[in-house]
Amino acid sequence: MRRYFGWLLATALCTAALPSFALDTKETPDKPAARAAAANRQASVDAYIRARQAYEDEASAYWQSVVDKRRARNAKRRASEQIVLEDYVLTQPPIYSGPPRPPGYVPPRRDPRRPSEPIPGIGDFLRAASTQYNFVPDRPTDIEFKRAYAKVAAAAGLTRDQAVRIYAFETGGNGTYDGQAGIVGNRKDARPISPAMGYNQLLSTNTVNLLAEHGDKFVTALNASAEALGEPGRKAIDHKIATLQKMIAFSRTVPNAWSEHERLAKTTQGGIGIHAAVLDLDIGPLLQTQKLLDSVLFAKKQGHMQPLTATELELMNFTGDGNGFDLVTMPQELREKVPTSNFFQRGGYERNPIARRTSTVAALFAAIETKMDHASQSPGAKELAEAF
Repeated sequence: MRRYFGWLLATALCTAALPSFALDTKETPDKPAARAAAANRQASVDAYIRARQAYEDEASAYWQSVVDKRRARNAKRRASEQIVLEDYVLTQPPIYSGPPRPPGYVPPRRDPRRPSEPIPGIGDFLRAASTQYNFVPDRPTDIEFKRAYAKVAAAAGLTRDQAVRIYAFETGGNGTYDGQAGIVGNRKDARPISPAMGYNQLLSTNTVNLLAEHGDKFVTALNASAEALGEPGRKAIDHKIATLQKMIAFSRTVPNAWSEHERLAKTTQGGIGIHAAVLDLDIGPLLQTQKLLDSVLFAKKQGHMQPLTATELELMNFTGDGNGFDLVTMPQELREKVPTSNFFQRGGYERNPIARRTSTVAALFAAIETKMDHASQSPGAKELAEAF
């Protein structure tokens, strides 16, 4: 009897479940619409992927041609051959004109990487300098730093016009020696967009690179300054020299290559701490000056003996010395025809609003000069001019 009752109960439960199963498989009015919407969305995604792939193929071919032409120009220049219009890519970079990315669609990464680390700020540079080198930079007022920078820059042969107009371009005319890219005013939500700091916006990689290549020269300059000091001042600067020598030694633990210096600057506490030297009253002006002086010396080494104008020097600073020299020595008739894209890597071009806005080299020159003219009238730029 108990077994019979159990069988009846199981049968009742199965029978009761059947109606709900039947309802699940029955076509409901909203399902065709949902399927149609899903199909339309997939079609939109497929169309977007096809259009983006076609664009990427075109863009990759374009930027590879820029690289190939640049290599060929460099070879001609080494052979003392004349550079002509046909040695440049004469079309503008392709622009994506396909359908927009469908809402909610997230393209997969082609090269999955680890999530990028936050860009260090001044506090991070100072902490690393303290822990790695027991170094706390002497941080003066901005006018004190301007006077020190003007003294070093003038002694190195930079003109007031060069230093002031480049400062005006790089910082908008009111930047401070401890200003970092992306940190504007006193906004609490401001975040650095780059490690670039100071009057000439040195990257942390610049600082490591400059110490590796010119560190001994900086030590000599500090020793010369120390000779004029009394005992207390001499003791302090001796400690600073010893610290600088440790930084120089660390910068030279890798081959003298930009990629190696970048790795130190971005992935090691020793490299992060080195960037705090930009903030120091004695070391910072040496670093800021040397960055520009390297471009001047590069141009002279290539046979350009005329003094660089501020715009020409900025272009050397702006695009890298090799590309900058190409720009500086280009005849005006070529400047009006050659696209700006010839002097950038694809990523740098796409991130740089001035490069994207200027279709030709002549337009790039004009844009830089216009910005310099405007920013040179700012109080900070006038203050630096008075310091020379």
